[in-house]
Amino acid sequence: MQKIFGGKSTTNKKALLLGAGFVVKPTLTLLSEKGVDVTVACRTLGSAEKICKDVKGAKPIALDVEDEEALDAEVAKVDVVISLIPYTFHPLVIKSAIRKKIDVVTTSYISPAMVELEKDIDEAGITVMNEIGLDPGIDHLYAIKTIDEVHKAGGKIKSFLSYCGGLPAPEASANPLGYKFSWSARGMLLALGNTAKFYQDGKTKEVPGPDLMSVSKPYTTGYTGFAFVAYPNRDSTPFREKYQIPEASTIIRGTLRYAGFPEFIRCIVDMGFLSQDPHDYLKPSSKALSWKEATAKILNATSSSEQDITWAISSKHTFADTDEKNRVIAGLRWIGLFSSDDITPRSTPLDTLCATLEKKMAYEEGERDLVFLQHKFEIEHKDGKHETRTSTLCEYGDPKGYSAMAKLVGIPCGVAVMQVLAGKLPKGLLAPYTPEICDPLRQELKEKYGIDMVEQTVA
Repeated sequence: MQKIFGGKSTTNKKALLLGAGFVVKPTLTLLSEKGVDVTVACRTLGSAEKICKDVKGAKPIALDVEDEEALDAEVAKVDVVISLIPYTFHPLVIKSAIRKKIDVVTTSYISPAMVELEKDIDEAGITVMNEIGLDPGIDHLYAIKTIDEVHKAGGKIKSFLSYCGGLPAPEASANPLGYKFSWSARGMLLALGNTAKFYQDGKTKEVPGPDLMSVSKPYTTGYTGFAFVAYPNRDSTPFREKYQIPEASTIIRGTLRYAGFPEFIRCIVDMGFLSQDPHDYLKPSSKALSWKEATAKILNATSSSEQDITWAISSKHTFADTDEKNRVIAGLRWIGLFSSDDITPRSTPLDTLCATLEKKMAYEEGERDLVFLQHKFEIEHKDGKHETRTSTLCEYGDPKGYSAMAKLVGIPCGVAVMQVLAGKLPKGLLAPYTPEICDPLRQELKEKYGIDMVEQTVA
């Protein structure tokens, strides 16, 4: 990687923005306000037109990124490509950018498939900037800040914890999961099946996905108005090297949810509702069952009465006590799993459940979301003294504007795009893991957009 930071004019620049998700609009608007002409490409023209409405300099087109010739034609017209489509498609976009020698920005983690393209990226002399949203993104900027400060002062990072939650604001959290869906319910539930790997007290630990909720525990943030639980997520072990903290005996990155979430999810898992196995009775072509009939079949209950279904649940799942059982059963009742309402059949228990969750647990008009991100560092200073330091971001969405999640993913992405266009980032396959990359991004996000993490010494 060349550590060369130049500078060039960003006037009359053009960008190709791929995607139709909720984070696209903040990125698009930022670029438009900076005078960049943006072509927004989606699979359907209607989706692109909706995003471009009332945005100066925005042009909607229909584009299938799997059509290599069509993708190359559009990439060749611009100075940078922003890929906000599912991460599995990024390699296709990067290959096109390599052929046309055009820079790329994504908010996704660098995947093995992207690493395989690193040599070609270097030979093409382009910048492919990744991991610049919220998590990953803002989390990196402030982790690197504190780690760099401590190391320069001769200290050590003995422990690093980082937890993030995208949640409904407390006043909008009145449902059994304390959660609402601004994106795919399927994506959130499937993420619960990923094995977590991390360092704890010098040992490498792994937790299989089905056991994740069993290791969740209350998490004290210092903000006593929130009752969070935390659990590890994905593989945290590479961050010992990425963050350059070989001295850390504990490194855990994970997820925050409201209290009560793990108990409910554990029951849903034991009931078999996260199964992706297709069933004839759940096929869209089949006669629609009522929810109580479908639930009884999934559980192999003796009948579809609530009493028999509850007995079947108790035979598969162990509740901590009667209060927990009553609360979880009430939650299942609220979702409608004991009701005479028709299911929306989608072949598998998981997808059929998701169809109902997305209806019952969507954000209502006027409701806010909440993003809470916190790093916790255990620091050993040069003089042997110990300190516990936190960096915290607590952001609420604007019901009349962007959600907190859309803002905190889309704005950092837009700022990174402008830095790429200005020639301020080095060439190569990049992520924000060095002060040279992180500092300018962090400073601009704080000074121009009010996005920052509050640092405190708590012990």
